[in-house]
Amino acid sequence: MNKTASIILMVAIVIGGIILLSGNSNRNSMGSDGKNVEIRDGIQYITIDARGGYSPNVSTAEAGIPSKLIVSTNGTYDCSAALVIRSANYQEVLPPTGQTEIDIGTPKAGEPLRGTCGMGMYNFVVNFD
Repeated sequence: MNKTASIILMVAIVIGGIILLSGNSNRNSMGSDGKNVEIRDGIQYITIDARGGYSPNVSTAEAGIPSKLIVSTNGTYDCSAALVIRSANYQEVLPPTGQTEIDIGTPKAGEPLRGTCGMGMYNFVVNFD
């Protein structure tokens, strides 16, 4: 193997390692600790970030409380902006930057809320206990 090929291979391995190790740590984060769920004035607000997927992609919230899903975007130009929530009869393209409030009613225990992007590549679930 010549010197140029060796250098190219080494650079590719280093870049691949950096991407693999640094990645998007939020993409697989779990919201079961409740940090993205807040109850104010008798309404439960569940916040999901949409950009390159949904974060957290698994959340746990309380059942039996009127709830709203807040989807935050910040420079979102990928398919996660095309949000589909079948159980809420919701299908919209979110603004590239801002917050979208979606009324999801009063969820029942054991009936998760599932959201996906328009292409089905990214998804999230909110479990209600």
